[in-house]
Amino acid sequence: MNDTPGAGASTRCTGLRRITDLDPDRLAQIWGREPRHVPAESLPASFADLLGTDDVDDLLSRRGLRTPFLRVARDGRTLPDADFTRGGGVGAAISDQLDDTALLRLFAEGHTLVLQGLHRTHPPLLDFSQQLAADLGHPVQVNAYVTPAQSTGFSAHYDVHDVFVLQIAGEKRWRLHPPVLTHPLRDQPWQERAEAIADVSSDRPHLEVTLRPGDTLYVPRGWLHAATALGGVSTHATVGVHVWHRGHLAEALLDQARREVLARAEQRTSLPPGVDVGDADEIGDEVEQVRTALLDALADVDVHRVARTLAARHRAGQRPAPVPPVATVTAADEALGERLRPRSHLAARIERAGETHLLLSRAGRLRLDEEEARIVGRWLEGEPVELGDALARRLLLAGVGTLPGLPGAG
Repeated sequence: MNDTPGAGASTRCTGLRRITDLDPDRLAQIWGREPRHVPAESLPASFADLLGTDDVDDLLSRRGLRTPFLRVARDGRTLPDADFTRGGGVGAAISDQLDDTALLRLFAEGHTLVLQGLHRTHPPLLDFSQQLAADLGHPVQVNAYVTPAQSTGFSAHYDVHDVFVLQIAGEKRWRLHPPVLTHPLRDQPWQERAEAIADVSSDRPHLEVTLRPGDTLYVPRGWLHAATALGGVSTHATVGVHVWHRGHLAEALLDQARREVLARAEQRTSLPPGVDVGDADEIGDEVEQVRTALLDALADVDVHRVARTLAARHRAGQRPAPVPPVATVTAADEALGERLRPRSHLAARIERAGETHLLLSRAGRLRLDEEEARIVGRWLEGEPVELGDALARRLLLAGVGTLPGLPGAG
């Protein structure tokens, strides 16, 4: 898969290097196991360029954002959307745009403002999150928490994804406790274990630390955490890492095995008339036949088929770098020649499809002939090739290629 153009682009870890002092090998030693605090002096730069107070106010008051791009919470309680939204006014048939006047009042009362999906709505965090996702190999999202002084937005809880907390402004005191459920999945939310969480979080914290501007805190999924703003308004970005895990491999294996079993006519045979599928004794022999077929099919599943299944999910988990539709169509009339570059974060691969080939990427599907597939494959790897204006124009208008000076250029 090709997330960024050029053979060495994804190995520089420019997104990862901004938020941790560990290289990928050392990060792997604590990944999913231990929290880690990284002070600002161990990192190359602050996070002020990613999100500032002016950016927050602009998003809340001028961008016309709607729910669910904002949540409002205090002491563990999330307010209903109607408490901070209103109609968009004349010419806007929208009923749930953010109401900045209501937000002013709620923030003054001590509520935390949670800006969600900033990896889609705020360009600096969009660019950063895409590079970080390429570095990690796992999809990411970004939310921001803006908390008034001495306020707690959420009580102790755990997330079902790993997070990197980036302290942007102010200070916040964090208290972390070990998991009550190790490596929780999405269908295992913390609310189902609220009593156990309350018990564990009353003990002495495993880690208690005050984050200051430029600090990072890594919190593996399942670790209990709660935070309180100190002294003034605190703003931090939470980078949620929706990790791939062995459960995903199991799903892909079982899906391939199921397809193989159902390809056999004997496994599609109807059960007899009058069957009671709720009677274990009555369906026992049938279940054993299917179980045996599944086990045989599992043993024969090719790892390449599993990889293809997961590659499709990987493409769907993130978006490619932004592309400007109007400017791109205008540029398509120019002589493209050697100027065309792969659009960043495509996750592109070429697969044979009968007599032709398919270029599969986050931009969609594009059919190629044998010679085009050979040329485009080399082009995606950053090799110098002659695309020719016709093929280059197809790649440009399909959203696969871009030109220097346009957003999405490599």
